[in-house]
Amino acid sequence: MAASDRDDPRPPCAHAQFDVGETDDSLARMIEHGAEFGDIYRVHAPSHKSDTWVVADPETIKRVLVSNHRNYTIGRGLDRVRLLVGNGIIVSEGEVWKRQHRMMQPMFQRSRVERFGALIADVSRRRLAGWAEKAASGELLNVTRETSEGALEVVLRATLGADLDRLVSGLGANPFALLTEESARDLRFAFRFRQLGRHIEAVITRREAAVKDAGAAASDDGDWLGMMMAARDRSDGSAMSHRELIDEVMSIIVAGHETTAAVLNSVWYLLSQHPQVEAKLHAEVDVSVLPDLRLTSVAALKYTHQVILEAMRLYPPVWVLTRRCLHADRLVGYHAPAGTDVFMSPYIVQRDPQHWPEPEQFRPERFDSGADSAAHRFAYIPFSAGPRHCVGETFATYEMAIHLYHAARGFRLRCAQTGPREMEARINLRMREDVLMSVERRG
Repeated sequence: MAASDRDDPRPPCAHAQFDVGETDDSLARMIEHGAEFGDIYRVHAPSHKSDTWVVADPETIKRVLVSNHRNYTIGRGLDRVRLLVGNGIIVSEGEVWKRQHRMMQPMFQRSRVERFGALIADVSRRRLAGWAEKAASGELLNVTRETSEGALEVVLRATLGADLDRLVSGLGANPFALLTEESARDLRFAFRFRQLGRHIEAVITRREAAVKDAGAAASDDGDWLGMMMAARDRSDGSAMSHRELIDEVMSIIVAGHETTAAVLNSVWYLLSQHPQVEAKLHAEVDVSVLPDLRLTSVAALKYTHQVILEAMRLYPPVWVLTRRCLHADRLVGYHAPAGTDVFMSPYIVQRDPQHWPEPEQFRPERFDSGADSAAHRFAYIPFSAGPRHCVGETFATYEMAIHLYHAARGFRLRCAQTGPREMEARINLRMREDVLMSVERRG
């Protein structure tokens, strides 16, 4: 039946009622209902007394995120994120988001991303000394903890520069370590994390005082906080307030740490389960000599990038995207009233056999033409799409590629646990249990 011939103005409704995206079994239920109802259906969310539309059709995803994006604002499900990051760019809306995006987007231009290549490589090399010790002693490596700590150090140094060492020295410990030490992302954790904003404000105040004492204009200091403090809105010349700076720093730390750590955790697990892929990755990094850490040089690690893209296809950290339509729209032939909540899951669409042959298989070669290798461009959306596309995508893939280059040249990891990994889909998608691996020296 053609979409225009449908009698029911609404998509089919799942019998079970649940708050999509807010229950621990949301992803499992969405997969189950998708198998029954197809690319669009609705679920009654009792806590919100309204229906949630779940969409897995790439053309409709394109409409919501790109071609008709002005009719959509961010939807339900980000309350827990807002508790962590305040009104940062991840969760802000309207004119506030537009202003933040204008001021922050230049920070992630290629020339500025490359500034951090040496920092990323240095963090990777220093942490690999611990891998060598475990290889010698036979002690297992907690890969989940290792990727989390490494990604956190990179994002903190990129954000705070030399002020991170000052902060750690003054306090006797890294206050942001709770991101790696605590797995819960509940109200208690959110409260503790938000308290860290006082340390960010102290850094901002110190930098402002240094600029005032020097009698000079603010410079970007080579790190993200400095770039944000030096940024001016081109529409009115205004700078970010302390509150805005704190929220954006917290947003960068959360987004830049947790998503990268989750992907690298998945990469190492998948490599340990697929020796042929691992051998091909080793063959590439063994013969590759990076003349420098420019993006074009790192991009020459083509198979390494394919491994990263395929890991994000199977295990996208951002497993659900939410939008709410401002005015009535038509989606897959159905009438969506104003205020309709639309949920789209990268996890589901990126495993859809309509767009991905053998979707459950780990096959990096499917990305031999890059991220556009999908049968449909909007069947691959690990960084979202459209105006709210993740501004940190280039930095994240750059960081992961540099880490894999250095680590895979020197080491091979073997999973100490048997059976598939159970996933949990909460704020981000991640493995429920830490991944433990034995470490072997190569060469």
